[in-house]
Amino acid sequence: MFRSATFKLTMWYLAIVMVISLCFSAVVYRFATNELDYGLNSQTQRIYRQFPVFTNNPYLRVRDNDLDRAAHHIFLRLAYFNLLVLGGAGLASYFLARRTLEPIEAAHNRQKRFTADVSHELRTPLTALKMGSEVALMDPKADKQELKAALKSNIEDATRMEQLINNLLRLTKLDNEELAANFTTIQSKQLVEDALGTVDAAVKAKKMKIENEVADQKVRGDSESLTQLFVILLDNAIKYSPDKSTIRISSQKKDDNLLVSIIDAGQGISPAALPHVFERFYREDAARAASEQGDSYGLGLSIAKMIADRNNANITLTSQLNKGTTATVSLPLATPPPSS
Repeated sequence: MFRSATFKLTMWYLAIVMVISLCFSAVVYRFATNELDYGLNSQTQRIYRQFPVFTNNPYLRVRDNDLDRAAHHIFLRLAYFNLLVLGGAGLASYFLARRTLEPIEAAHNRQKRFTADVSHELRTPLTALKMGSEVALMDPKADKQELKAALKSNIEDATRMEQLINNLLRLTKLDNEELAANFTTIQSKQLVEDALGTVDAAVKAKKMKIENEVADQKVRGDSESLTQLFVILLDNAIKYSPDKSTIRISSQKKDDNLLVSIIDAGQGISPAALPHVFERFYREDAARAASEQGDSYGLGLSIAKMIADRNNANITLTSQLNKGTTATVSLPLATPPPSS
């Protein structure tokens, strides 16, 4: 599809360039031949006035065939020029067409991949939900406890689907909504504390310890979305860390930014997977097997990355297998320090 579109767009670009070139050449040809005719006749008349003896000399008369040869010479030069324009414009048109269509093609491919991924992710819990219900209904000897277990499993699958849909809606909102209008000055410590309040139940469930060492600095951004960003990072740190372990949150100023780091002692991320962790629906196999709770759809870090981008912030991950992961968010300071 995009090959055909590239060819058509190239032809349109080339046609526009050639129409302009041919019109320009026609004007130049007309102007040049008129000026040539006028110039030769004017020169001849001046010679006749200054030297009357040459008045009847046939060799000084401007002949039509001389003008025709000169006009033909100009025509050939312009034709050669247009051939060069045709070749150069063809290459330039193809390059411009590719540059124009590449982001559209990339967006189209992302959309196709996104649709395929969503279909796949929804099919798994739907299949489990359907099979669980069918098994329970087909068993005439199923007692109350077995039916209750089947319903509980169905509710869990429905909850996972609801979580996936909510995350997809959040991604759509971040894709289409401008957050800049909601930017305010935020206290960094309060931002992290709000996120910690959201994940407090998960921390207590795993009997973990949080060391919050974030300095109280003024940063600028959208408070609600940045809180969600830290909730996602903290949720990942809790999810992939062992019970009774410690998560440390620290901060430091660097240039015009505040760097907030969340450091865990979890299972870590392999070097091969690290470049892909912000991609939608990407999940490393080890992480998928190790976790049966929370967002298992590979959307959390993708949402976090989009939130950071919308808030003029930056997020980076460094990790070592079986040693832990450090997630660092670079937030723009509301009042940058004066340059020295």
